[in-house]
Amino acid sequence: MKAPSVSIEPAPASKPREREQAAVLRHQDERGIVTLSLNRGPAFNALSETMVAELQSEFDAIAKDESVRVVVLAADGKAFCAGHDLKEMRAKPSVDYYERLFSQCSEMMLGLQRLPVPVIARVQGVATAAGCQLVAMCDLAVAASTAKFAVSGVNLGLFCSAPGVALSRNVLRKAAFEMLVTGEFISAEEAKMHGLINRVVEPEELDAEVERLAAAIIAKPRVAVAIGKEFFYRQIELGIAPAYQAAATTMACNMMDETALEGVQAFIDKRPPRWNQK
Repeated sequence: MKAPSVSIEPAPASKPREREQAAVLRHQDERGIVTLSLNRGPAFNALSETMVAELQSEFDAIAKDESVRVVVLAADGKAFCAGHDLKEMRAKPSVDYYERLFSQCSEMMLGLQRLPVPVIARVQGVATAAGCQLVAMCDLAVAASTAKFAVSGVNLGLFCSAPGVALSRNVLRKAAFEMLVTGEFISAEEAKMHGLINRVVEPEELDAEVERLAAAIIAKPRVAVAIGKEFFYRQIELGIAPAYQAAATTMACNMMDETALEGVQAFIDKRPPRWNQK
């Protein structure tokens, strides 16, 4: 996989704005791996209103594009994402503005889980507050050993409520609460131990490790992965009995798909499956 900073173009959503620099950059390779790079490095990739809107626009477009197999969410600069743009927030103090801002951000975060393809966070640096939330909302995450994670709003008197929703669904309860009430950083190794990320590698190995994970995913049928991702998040919110009921229906429908029928027949015939991959 190419490094996210190579051969990337401005996200389509940014072109009508005619700004000098897009907040999100996009690159798609011939295999259907889309890399979205946060492009506010000097501002530590803080989630401005513009960046939230561009990410939402990208997710909406990807959701309709069957050529996409995997999304890699990356970042330019030293930080992965430092959370919301506090200067922008402080300039417009009103309850209505803040409710609209956080609602838009929450919708964007949910967009990650609603995509029919897996999203891998490529974390090269610090991820704090809503930046840590962004990592938690991705389906998978690979981090450099030098990366650090925190939900540090409490240090400013602002409890990270929205990041806490994502954090508490990825990390053990007591570990999540400790992060939320202390605002302290945890290392990449601690983040892996707590379940926030999947893999930790040395910085120079980050792209290769993301590539290995993406390659393993695109080797599988897109339809099976899409069905599985939708069910995975739906069943988490159910009780165990309804979850098993939903699983039975999902597997029955999945089994009738031509991809699964071919895969099972290939196993019986002791041959590689002949999938019609897009």
